[in-house]
Amino acid sequence: MSNQIRLPDTEAAARTDVALTAPPVSIADPAPLGLAAFAMTTFVLSVFNTNLLNSSLEPAVLPLALFYGGLAQLLAGMWEFRKGNTFGATAFVSFGAFWLSFYWLVTYDAAKLAGPDAHKAVGVFLLAWAIFTLYMTVAAMRTSGAVLAVFVALTVAFVLLAIGKFATGTAAKDWTHFGGWVGLLTAALAWYASFAGVTNGTWGRVVMPTWPLTGTTPLVRTQMASRAPTTN
Repeated sequence: MSNQIRLPDTEAAARTDVALTAPPVSIADPAPLGLAAFAMTTFVLSVFNTNLLNSSLEPAVLPLALFYGGLAQLLAGMWEFRKGNTFGATAFVSFGAFWLSFYWLVTYDAAKLAGPDAHKAVGVFLLAWAIFTLYMTVAAMRTSGAVLAVFVALTVAFVLLAIGKFATGTAAKDWTHFGGWVGLLTAALAWYASFAGVTNGTWGRVVMPTWPLTGTTPLVRTQMASRAPTTN
């Protein structure tokens, strides 16, 4: 006969119920981080695209592209997966990868692009990102006005920059400058959205409006409500 002491079935069941009903672990909202990382890197690159500073100084953006726009934004996207936000996860992981690929392209591959049509290869690169951003803009119509504005401006910026790479002569510079100015606007809008997110979350109330869009799906409404600050 065994000398081991067994828990009564009721006590074992109670412990099981406690384990099953344990509250889920919550994490902070990663969106303000992802937006800030995107905004700062976009701002610095756009300063050179507009020729506010000579484009020969453009490598100054590479550390930001690698660590902040790339790595930090990628991490924000991973945390969005943890929160169950498909839109945020797709956006932040993708644009984090964009900045990492931009870093790699400028650092390792740009010098290898030879021939009279080399500039068009970068044009295809930018055009592909314009297509991605365009369909993400459609999805952003179910988020908030602040986020939608970022994606609209970014789509235009990518298109203008892609045209600049496909063009030649002075036209190429003009289109790139236009794209740079829209890039500065995009950065400002992304910074605002980040500022609103972190300020509202820290203050526990709506300080900076983000204009949630009407007609959002139940899933998006639930995700937005989980991010909303609580009031006492």
